[in-house]
Amino acid sequence: MNSYPSATAVIYLDFDGATVRGTSWNWDGSIEAQPAGLSSLGVIEIFNRVSEDYRIFNINITTDSSVFKSAPINRRTRVILTPTYGWYGPAGGVAYVGSFAWGDDTPAWVFTGLLNNNIKYIAEAASHEAGHTLGLQHQSSYDTNCYKTEEYSSGMGTGEISWAPIMGVGYYKNLTTWHNGTNTYDCNSFQDDINIITNAVNGIALKGDDCGNSHREATTLSFQANQFAASGLINTATDEDVYSFIITQTNHLTVTVSPQSTGPGNAGANIDLKISLLNSRGDTISKYNPASQLSVAIDTTLLPASYFLVVEGVGNANLLDYGSLGFYTVVGNLGQTLVIDQIKLTTQQNNGQQQLNWQVKSDNKLMALQLESAVDGIAFKAFKNISPGSNSENITTKNDCWFRMKGMMGEKTIYSNIVSIKAAHEATINVPSVIYSDKIMITSARKFDYHLIDINGRMLAKGKIAIGTNTLHTNTAANGLFFLKISSDRESRSFKIIKQ
Repeated sequence: MNSYPSATAVIYLDFDGATVRGTSWNWDGSIEAQPAGLSSLGVIEIFNRVSEDYRIFNINITTDSSVFKSAPINRRTRVILTPTYGWYGPAGGVAYVGSFAWGDDTPAWVFTGLLNNNIKYIAEAASHEAGHTLGLQHQSSYDTNCYKTEEYSSGMGTGEISWAPIMGVGYYKNLTTWHNGTNTYDCNSFQDDINIITNAVNGIALKGDDCGNSHREATTLSFQANQFAASGLINTATDEDVYSFIITQTNHLTVTVSPQSTGPGNAGANIDLKISLLNSRGDTISKYNPASQLSVAIDTTLLPASYFLVVEGVGNANLLDYGSLGFYTVVGNLGQTLVIDQIKLTTQQNNGQQQLNWQVKSDNKLMALQLESAVDGIAFKAFKNISPGSNSENITTKNDCWFRMKGMMGEKTIYSNIVSIKAAHEATINVPSVIYSDKIMITSARKFDYHLIDINGRMLAKGKIAIGTNTLHTNTAANGLFFLKISSDRESRSFKIIKQ
């Protein structure tokens, strides 16, 4: 498998076992690495996840040893995925920083057995260790006193839009991306992952823009049998892909835009998508960007005219716009409504208990319902089988927990949104989403550390939030979007704030 065969630079995922001699790892003789022993489906998923992580770069992810051997020796690296770890010691993986350009085929390693042969974990480790060979250090977290709290930043959030940096620890979050944040050296040392990967030493560039960035440079979408389809790549934070199409008579239009993924809930995606619908003059009609999903859809009726679609990657409550990059597909249909297959899950208090409520909307017959739970918002397991005719369930939990509903409709399976049920001691904090001055008024029932960060990832201010009413000053922040991150010994959260 090859992700970008025309690229000169190569990252080789070696699942087949290897004898390694004459490298910086061979301090005690040769290393006989055993094959990974993974299923073919597992290998394919790992390849697809790593390929999407590196999609924006002029680099080929390959599982073909002959492609690796044909690449220039200072433009290639090999990641050996193996259960053989005794020669090094217990770790998820290991690599020499900057070894991609050394020219001596020093490999990186991922120890599959120590990652419980978990396919997502192995893929995250492979991208991470390959990142080290390209010159990247760890993305780390610090408290307000500049004390390192996490060598590997674990990100934030739950569900589909949960996020962590690739160079942190991405095992437990759905969305893992390149990041511009504090690295292992200290709290004032920011690491721009993309800039480092594309430096002159590595000889790797970003892929070129594949679609016009304005309505005057739009790529034309032509209907064939009342349908159009396209695909594209958002490769920078400022990249916008613009498409044009013509409606010849009043008609119903549905459009879905989806990120590249490897499973339900947009698993393995690297981009949160937003689309805008523009009229023939380039004026915005509507914008679409669901808060808890990475994919997006339009369902509307349009009059005869020319129109434009604008596709872009955006940040969300957990992710900065910097890293919201990747491959996507667009599909449009005339004369049909979106098939309604949806389970909407909500929570409310009921006599001291948390009650889950759900509504099922479907054009298909619901055969079975299953409530699933997760302690981390990612690894969901069956919690309780539910009668298809019911619409609520009381839940008691001693710890924070996340729930979603799984609906089976014959051969089709759908999932609800994810909701969290907090432990009874969970404290609340009120943060405004819009401010009109240089002050943020916050009320909190607990103490927090806070960081105020602009849309480019630069820290504007940091400090502590006390119990009661707090005033945070934003005189260093220009008008627009910025982020407030809070943390304590029990939780970490992020808020988007618009300053007008």
